[in-house]
Amino acid sequence: MTHLVRRRVLVAGVALAAAALLPLTAQAQTAAHKPRVALIMKSLANEFFLTMEDGAKDYQKTHSADFDLISNGIKNETDTSAQIRIVEQMIVSKVDAIVIAPADSKAMVPAIKKAVDAGIIVVNIDNRLDQDVLKSKNIKVPFVGPDNRKGAKLVGDYLAKNLKAGDEVGIVEGVSTTTNAQQRTAGFKDAMAAAKVKVVSLQSGDWEIDKGNAVSAAMLNEYPNLKALLCGNDNMAIGAVSAVRAAGRAGKVTVVGYDDIAAIKPMLQDGRVLATADQFAAKQAVFGITTALTALRDHKKQNELADIVETPVELVTRK
Repeated sequence: MTHLVRRRVLVAGVALAAAALLPLTAQAQTAAHKPRVALIMKSLANEFFLTMEDGAKDYQKTHSADFDLISNGIKNETDTSAQIRIVEQMIVSKVDAIVIAPADSKAMVPAIKKAVDAGIIVVNIDNRLDQDVLKSKNIKVPFVGPDNRKGAKLVGDYLAKNLKAGDEVGIVEGVSTTTNAQQRTAGFKDAMAAAKVKVVSLQSGDWEIDKGNAVSAAMLNEYPNLKALLCGNDNMAIGAVSAVRAAGRAGKVTVVGYDDIAAIKPMLQDGRVLATADQFAAKQAVFGITTALTALRDHKKQNELADIVETPVELVTRK
């Protein structure tokens, strides 16, 4: 073999080796890419969302090789504009997925559409986005979470055992524009209607202790025969308990809540709160994150994802 031929063979061999290595390099780059998942919650002043965040962080620690987590929350439950800004920041940051508990079921949809249009997988947890608004934007966002109406009915049915037909009760609702608040109110109403109990007042407590306290106090003042306050979350139930005590009606007006946060547990044990519902806050974000990661792993497009992934909700009473 001449020197020239040997050189050509060598060059060809190097070229073939380089070509053979290209797919492996691409595979290595793909394997090296860890998905970045943004968890966007509502108010971190609410113990429920702190528990949710802790659960997500614990899960990420045990699966640190699989994904990176970016967690965010807004100052209060109604600060929708701040949550929109967070979504927009995550779009600019080019995260791979967003798992969001929306502050508003309708107002958040345009920002979420921007994320979907940017190729980001979006999963909805806690509070379901409005389906009609999603359809108007021609997008589908899977809801991963409990049946809030069913959970609230469990609480309402348990309360009804302590009431009789014709009794008067009030409902302290969460933020009225959110689907989960509406569904919990519907569940409470279902239970009261079945027991022939009258819902004489329905007011929003914005998911907050102070507002829940103010609304409960107003109901107690307006309706001296009120027998119970059905609260859309435990924060508002804590406010209601204080209002009942301040009105001198402890033991005469029953309070129920929803969420089973740590702060409500001693109130369940001493009877200040009759019942609540556990929707497993620490796992809710994890359910959403695993749904997003599965979609990314399987190279699914947003509109190919399931509509609903239902998660558990259970009645919690005094132990």
